[in-house]
Amino acid sequence: MNASIRFTSTHPILRIFDEAKAKEFYLGFLGFTLDWEHRFEPSSPLYAQVSRAGLVLHLSGHHGDGTPGSCVFVRMTGIADFHREISARNYPNMRPGLEETPLGREVTVIDPFGNTIRFCESQVEAEA
Repeated sequence: MNASIRFTSTHPILRIFDEAKAKEFYLGFLGFTLDWEHRFEPSSPLYAQVSRAGLVLHLSGHHGDGTPGSCVFVRMTGIADFHREISARNYPNMRPGLEETPLGREVTVIDPFGNTIRFCESQVEAEA
């Protein structure tokens, strides 16, 4: 292996179809911040970046930028607080649980476009 090779970040691209629903879900429900938006021209689909606590996601209305129904697995800490926070928002289309799984405690959400995000805190991460 070449020691000079290092991957520094990953930004999953999730396909969206409705900008208002995407913002309601990612900004309103999950508490992400909108970092930037891009369009090649005013009538072009949206390409945007949202982030929260070190997690960066790209949202795209472009048909070649991702497949609806994708799944992203996110390791995290503070999952009980995260679950309490999003549950308190009373988002009408999603009431995720906090589940014990072989990988750790998970909160699974599905966005309005069929994309799944599995937030997971392992016992090792919780103790760190």
